[in-house]
Amino acid sequence: MIEERFRARNILPYLLLLLLTSPLLVGYLWLIIATFSRRTFGLQPDSLTLANWQFLWNFDTWQGSIWAVTLNTLLLAAGLAIVVVALSSLAGYALSRLDFIGRRAFMSLTLVLHAFPSVTLLIAIYFVLRELRLYNTIAGVILVKVALEMPLGMWLMKGFFDNVPWDIERAAMVDGASRLRIWWQIVLPLIRPGIAALAIFSFISGWNEFLIPYTFILSRQRATLAVYLQQLVGDSRFVDYGQVAAIGLFQMLPVLLFFLFTQRYLLNIYAGGVKGGA
Repeated sequence: MIEERFRARNILPYLLLLLLTSPLLVGYLWLIIATFSRRTFGLQPDSLTLANWQFLWNFDTWQGSIWAVTLNTLLLAAGLAIVVVALSSLAGYALSRLDFIGRRAFMSLTLVLHAFPSVTLLIAIYFVLRELRLYNTIAGVILVKVALEMPLGMWLMKGFFDNVPWDIERAAMVDGASRLRIWWQIVLPLIRPGIAALAIFSFISGWNEFLIPYTFILSRQRATLAVYLQQLVGDSRFVDYGQVAAIGLFQMLPVLLFFLFTQRYLLNIYAGGVKGGA
């Protein structure tokens, strides 16, 4: 009797989790079925087909090649991840180790700026990009996304740097190492889980970004996957929901694979961020 109660208590959380996530699971199941079906009636396919995946080898569509769009998305995601990690690790180290004037005010200000929704800044960003001649370019979108992602990156890196013992740096300083050398050769290798976590978050953010590329890139040749997908639904034409589902699944696959291979680094983020002090 006691053993049955123990089993019931163990099963109950799983049942509750399954109940709460069932709408999401059904949605993903429909997405997979719809990509291989001509029509669907709920979760039941009418007939199976690969016609919805023709966009992979058909380069004569009015929107251009899906592979060119995928390359644009990859450039945006990879460029964003590299720049955010490089700048955030430098800024996070300075905020963690250097006691300069205005440090606390700067940290508070970055949080306030991070609270602004990006949609309220679109007009101002347009004038900045136009003056820099970066409007309608992937580089301009990367610049905007870096500015929006930097506050979170700086605070995340600061938390990881705070957990590195001072004694390691003092020993390096006694041996004559410069600050930059300590940062590059000693401290940075110790926070590799934090760097990996920030790179993953930034890559996923860039890969799925819609609003900034949709607003500041006009050319179809420079569109990203999220914009490409919106154009299939938003234009005044017949909407092929099977193809929309297939492209949506195609957009999700790299992120899912990326997450499966790097999820242990994401879990390590809590080990580095909880003990950071201001």
